[in-house]
Amino acid sequence: MLDPLNELIEAEKKAELLFQEIESRNLVIPGKTEKLLNTEVFNLAFELFGIKKFWHKRIVRAGKNTLLPYKENPPNLTIQKDDIMFFDFGPVFENWEADIGKTYVIGANEKKLKLKKDVELAWKEGKDYYLKNKATLTGADFYNYTKNLAKKYGWEYGNEHCGHLIGNFPHEKILGEEEINYIHPNNNLLMSEKDINGEERFWIYEIHFVDYNLNIGGFHEQLLYTK
Repeated sequence: MLDPLNELIEAEKKAELLFQEIESRNLVIPGKTEKLLNTEVFNLAFELFGIKKFWHKRIVRAGKNTLLPYKENPPNLTIQKDDIMFFDFGPVFENWEADIGKTYVIGANEKKLKLKKDVELAWKEGKDYYLKNKATLTGADFYNYTKNLAKKYGWEYGNEHCGHLIGNFPHEKILGEEEINYIHPNNNLLMSEKDINGEERFWIYEIHFVDYNLNIGGFHEQLLYTK
């Protein structure tokens, strides 16, 4: 019998290899449009793993588009010489989902580099808090904690939630868009509650910090787990 957590961890490891290859091939460079880079990553995933299945839309956002959360569909921008950008990809490996988001900075802008560093540090800080308080933490509690993390690091929080359930593909269609499936301020269920079949639920945790005056945002997401 398959162990869902092990399968999700293995899927995430493969997605990490995809990001490593993106970096080693130096795909993130100025002059490309978001759409072109998105297509290059899709083709790379097929080259490396033979996959064409992504459980949600693939996101490449640059410049002012980094302010926008997942549900938005902004105009296609060209990556600039001194830009900030992020990926949000959910490739499916043998019917198990990964969902990883990472921020990249082109150039040496100190504010943008700080934002990239902060979303990564805040994600780790949030994970530690979750693991320490998992038994008593509701989705609303964790969202409010994360929103306060943004203030602590000197940013605003950029989305109406900070994560969601993940599982066997296609969980998004099976579970739907109800707030109880998200780390949402209106979700008062314990994150540790079992699903309708009495099985453990697994969460993707998202950090999206923004500065609306500077028109920049940073994003980081991964699977929360205790193994």
